[in-house]
This record gives sequence, C-alpha cells and structure tokens, in this order.
Amino acid sequence: MQLADPITQPQFYRDVASKRFFAWVIDVIIVALISLLIVPFTAFVAAFFFLGLMGVVGFMYRVITLATGSATWGMRMMAIEIRDQHGARLDLGQAFLHTVGYMVSWTVAPLQLISIVLMATSNRGQGLTDVVLGTAAINRKA
Repeated sequence: MQLADPITQPQFYRDVASKRFFAWVIDVIIVALISLLIVPFTAFVAAFFFLGLMGVVGFMYRVITLATGSATWGMRMMAIEIRDQHGARLDLGQAFLHTVGYMVSWTVAPLQLISIVLMATSNRGQGLTDVVLGTAAINRKA
C-alpha cells in the first residue's frame, strides 16, 4: 500500500492546501484557548510567557492528535488527515517527527516560506516536513 497517485486519483488531493490553511487557523484558536485555560492555574505567571506556553501546548496538541487520529482537530473539521509514505496513519514516532518538522519550519522563516510554496504548488500539496518524511495530507472522504 502507498499514497494515492495525484494524477490518477486527484480526489485525494483536491483543495488540500486551502483546507490545511483553514485547519491551521482552527488549531491556532484551539491551542490559544487551551493556553488561556492554563494561565489561571499558574497564578497568572504564564501570562508573562504566553507565546512560549502556546508553543508547548501546541507541540503536545499536535503530537497527541496526530498520533491518535492522524489529524489535528482542525484537520478533522476540514476532512483531511496526514498519511505516511505507505498510505497508513501516523504512529506516535511519526507524529512526533512531523511536529518537530512543523515547529522547526515555524522558527526558521525561510523554511516556512518554502513549505508554503511547496503546499501551494506540489501535486500532493506537501509541505517541507511532508517532503522530508514522505507524508502527505489527503481528503478523508476520498
């Protein structure tokens, strides 16, 4: 088993890049809300390093949701999921590596720019982390 071919089975990749963007927006909102809920439990100290808290919460959120369903909650709402090079769902190790790649891309701006360009122009809508790991986002209903 392997990833669907974007030429013979384009339904798996149709509109994936735009769905990934909207899923990302949803995920940022979810992570921000979870982070806001945590702040009072730190005696509001976390308010002073809120972006760092969001980074930690976001990392854990992505690893857990990708490992348990191969999609974040935002991706699930947009009906997409990440599959590995064999077309299988991500396991914990792959979810961890995918999240590390995602976070590195966000901390190094040129890498994020390359990732966005790849998502918008590649047949499979793969970002930089996807290309490196051999993963791809696909439509769940396809």
